[in-house]
Amino acid sequence: MSGTINKVILIGHLGDEIKMHYFEGGNSIGRFPLATNESYTNRQTGERVTNTDWHNIVVRNKLAEICEKYLSKGDRVYLEGKIKNRQYEVEGQKRYTTEIHVQEMTFLSTKKELNPPAGMNPTQPIQSTNPPVSKEEDDDLPF
Repeated sequence: MSGTINKVILIGHLGDEIKMHYFEGGNSIGRFPLATNESYTNRQTGERVTNTDWHNIVVRNKLAEICEKYLSKGDRVYLEGKIKNRQYEVEGQKRYTTEIHVQEMTFLSTKKELNPPAGMNPTQPIQSTNPPVSKEEDDDLPF
């Protein structure tokens, strides 16, 4: 198979409010942490153990504005996106971060009053308005 896939599916809880940034031309970007939990029982002690992983979530443009309006800390969401790694400099030192760039999202629970805009159902997926960077089709896939 010559193609590759970069797809992430997460269900988790917002760890903080959405931090928005607006740019010239009407574009916007929102960022927030998302917590996912894994629980198991320790066989030796019988104790219930819960591990939490934190993910840096990035939403853009209309999807970011919808998230800002309807989501708050603690809300549960389902999201699909891509893993992106980037580097930046702080005081001359290189830093690296891994982010999930969301393409589709469904609100599973919200604390804010849900009065969605006309035509928007919060239980159905909300898709990003960003076109995919590139899509390569591979005709020799077995399915």
